[in-house]
Amino acid sequence: MIISASRRTDIPAFYSEWFMNRIREGYALVRNPFNGKESRVDLSPSAVDAIVFWTRNPKPLLSHLEELDTRGFVYYFLYTITGYPQSLEPSVPPLPQAIETLTELSRRIGSGRVTWRFDPILLTSLTPEDSLIGTFGDIAQQLHGAAKRVIISFCEFYRKVTANLKGLSSVTCTDISGDEPRIRRIASSLAGISRIHSMEMFSCADARDFTSLGIRRGKCIDNALIQELFGITVHPGKDKGQRRECGCVQSRDIGEYSTCLHGCVYCYATTGREEARRKALLHNPESPFLIG
Repeated sequence: MIISASRRTDIPAFYSEWFMNRIREGYALVRNPFNGKESRVDLSPSAVDAIVFWTRNPKPLLSHLEELDTRGFVYYFLYTITGYPQSLEPSVPPLPQAIETLTELSRRIGSGRVTWRFDPILLTSLTPEDSLIGTFGDIAQQLHGAAKRVIISFCEFYRKVTANLKGLSSVTCTDISGDEPRIRRIASSLAGISRIHSMEMFSCADARDFTSLGIRRGKCIDNALIQELFGITVHPGKDKGQRRECGCVQSRDIGEYSTCLHGCVYCYATTGREEARRKALLHNPESPFLIG
C-alpha cells in the first residue's frame, strides 16, 4: 500500500506532529470526503510500501526524517514551488526560503526523491506569459542538481477556483484551457528550460499529448519511480478515485480537504481560507483523525 500524505492538504507543513504520532501509533482514521464513512489505515512499516508527501513546505518534517528511516519507511516528496506573487498564494514560504529548503531536503535524501512541481500554471495580470516563463527559468536554475524531475499542469477553472479568483479585486485571470497554440508554446518553453537544467519534465492529469515537446505523461504517485528508487514493485493499476486524465497508481490518502492554511487562491483542495482556518481549529495532534 502507498500512503498519500496528502493530495487533500499539506501535512508536512501544518500537521507533521500529527503525522508522526500516527506513525508511532501505527494507524490513522480517515473520513471519506464524499460520504463521511470512516476507515482505519494501517501505517505499520509492514503494511506501507512507500509514502508520497505533497507539500509546499516540508521544513517541519525534516527533523523527523531520521525517525522515519529508522522505522523502515521509504518515501519521496512532491514539492510545489511556483514563485507567484503573495496575492495569489498568501502564506507560502518566500521563494528564497522554499528553494533553500528543497536544496537542503535534496542533500539529505537525494535528488531522485524530490520532484519539483510547477503547478498550476496560471496566467494573470500579475503573472503574464513572459514573466511566468522567466520565473520558471530562475527557479530551475537555482534547483539545478537538486531535482531531477519537474511536473507541470495548467490551471483547471473548477467552480471553487473561479469563485476564489473572482475575489481578487485587482487581479485579472486568463483561462487559456481552450487556447491550444498558447498552451503548447508555454509548455515548449518550459520543457526547453528544464532540459538545460538536467530535469525531466512530466505533465500532470492532462489529456493533451506533449511528448513531441519532450514532456512525458506523468504519475505523481508513480509505480515506476518507486521501483527505481526503492526496488519495490507495486500494482501499476490506475487509481480509479482520481480524475480520468490522472495517471497515478492506487494509494490511500490520509488527509482532509479544506484544511491547508497556505491560502492559495487557485487551490483545488480548499474551499476558502476561512473554511480552512475553521477546520484547523478542530485539529488535535493526538487524535487518530486529522480533524476532530
